[in-house]
Amino acid sequence: MKTKFIDEEIKYIGSQLAPHWIYKNFKIQGDAIIAFQGECQVDLSEMVDIEDVINNEPIYSKYMLSFISEQFGVNLREGVFRQRLLICIIKELLEEKGIFTLRSGDDLMIDNKKLSVSIATKSISSILIHTGLNILSDGAPVSACGLTSELGISDTKQFALDVMERYANELDDINMTCTKVRGVTE
Repeated sequence: MKTKFIDEEIKYIGSQLAPHWIYKNFKIQGDAIIAFQGECQVDLSEMVDIEDVINNEPIYSKYMLSFISEQFGVNLREGVFRQRLLICIIKELLEEKGIFTLRSGDDLMIDNKKLSVSIATKSISSILIHTGLNILSDGAPVSACGLTSELGISDTKQFALDVMERYANELDDINMTCTKVRGVTE
């Protein structure tokens, strides 16, 4: 899995969750995860989560750390497992910094305040994952906390690099583990 932190600010509006968006924009072909920072505003017309559309819950963050991953040869169920693995890695890194985090599915909460948004979906050729972590919490439509504003994580780029490295290593290790076991019959 390839990883890259994009230094330029990008406003995440939902349309980036599209097949080959990473390849077209950053020339990274194949399984990849990228991270970038910027405002997040996903209107209902761009929402992938139908439950959020039904509940009229658009997404907004004044400043967010976004991860987008595209992975090929994976079905939606495995894509959701991989999304949850990404969330668990983020939780693990936060807890190593002494920040207790409650995970409920693909949501991370701290003191009953929402830190994350996340979705996994399937395109015609791949699975796509977006996970966003508030950097700043002010202006969010729900009770929220931010990596910098409440949690004191000032180097969000390094945090993103650590998340992506662990995620890529974990998926690579899973793939290697699958090649070392002998199949069994009755």
